[in-house]
Amino acid sequence: MRRISGLPLLLTLWAHSAVAYAEDELTALVNERLSYMRAVAAHKWIHHRPVEDRERESRVLEAAELAGLRHRLRRESTRAFFSAQIDAAKDIQRFWFDRWAVDGAPANAPDLDAELRPKLLRLGDAIVRALAEPTASRELAIDTKGVTAASAQALRRAAKSIRFYPSAFEQILEAGVLRVGTTGDYAPFSRRAEDGYRGIDIEMARDLARTLDVELVFVETSWPTLTDDLREGRYDIAMSGVSRTFERARHGFFSDPYHRGGKTPLARCSDRARFDSLNAIDSPGVRVIVNPGGTNERFVNEHITAAEIVRHPDNVTIFDELVAGRADIMITDAIEARLVSQRLAALCATMPDRQLTYQDKGYLMPHDPRLQAYVNLWLAQRERDGSLEDLFKRYLE
Repeated sequence: MRRISGLPLLLTLWAHSAVAYAEDELTALVNERLSYMRAVAAHKWIHHRPVEDRERESRVLEAAELAGLRHRLRRESTRAFFSAQIDAAKDIQRFWFDRWAVDGAPANAPDLDAELRPKLLRLGDAIVRALAEPTASRELAIDTKGVTAASAQALRRAAKSIRFYPSAFEQILEAGVLRVGTTGDYAPFSRRAEDGYRGIDIEMARDLARTLDVELVFVETSWPTLTDDLREGRYDIAMSGVSRTFERARHGFFSDPYHRGGKTPLARCSDRARFDSLNAIDSPGVRVIVNPGGTNERFVNEHITAAEIVRHPDNVTIFDELVAGRADIMITDAIEARLVSQRLAALCATMPDRQLTYQDKGYLMPHDPRLQAYVNLWLAQRERDGSLEDLFKRYLE
């Protein structure tokens, strides 16, 4: 088989830039994604891989459906659009396979996994966002070489058939998925483990999904991005020991409280008598360590003015900093201080009989009264039947 030498090595010469398109954003993004298919085909040809990869296609469709849920896109309409896009992509790859069988094959190609797929994934997310735009044009103009008329028409039909769920609660029920945002760094509520997540709120999430009769999907979030992730639709409900604050309540609805507590200082046991008041803590030479983005940092910012503030980004390893002597004290929730002092014998609560604040824990969700009402009903039943109390006993003893 004759080979064509001297084909461009650079990926930019395999695919058109989105800037080259004068169409609307959705058309430009779809054409840009399809324009990479020549490079995809070249990689597959050189490495003797078939055009069709059913397992990969299934993963792409599942990821697209979940991405669509961030924007209330109905799963079936997202799947139909991305299925049509996959068919068009295979048209192009087969077109080039047929061409190269006659005219000769490319000598080289960009790496599929390292170079092409990251770009295709980013374009896929951008296409989902464009599909969700209320003013998005559904009149796709597909102009990439190799796409058959039938595939182009199927893509246009799928674009015009995009539909939305009317609310968060209806999306959960109709899509059959409950997406739970959790940080995985706050025992006993949510802690990342080798086999997934563990904790009180993890078990409560599983129970909530069972009552809804839907699949449960955990979505990793963080304290600095918790409300941003809510606004962006990344999850349906945050279950991670979230404190009910006015600032968070401006961005979503909270459930009724299921735990009441407050802030308390945690330090090495040898310093327990030294830090028996907030005045003693907020003194020159004292290093107060804090994890960013949550109520711990908010308390420290408001009350610590003389002591040095040490910001540590990892809420899992932050207590090791105290044990190692790289910080003197941390102000955290009393329930966490209790659990950590049980796990690390070197650490003690310095004010065990007094809390510096009063705080409730609740579940944070979008502004959807039906979802909030359902969660509150479920939560009330779990409080009355004793299962919530049993969970706290199990994780704290």
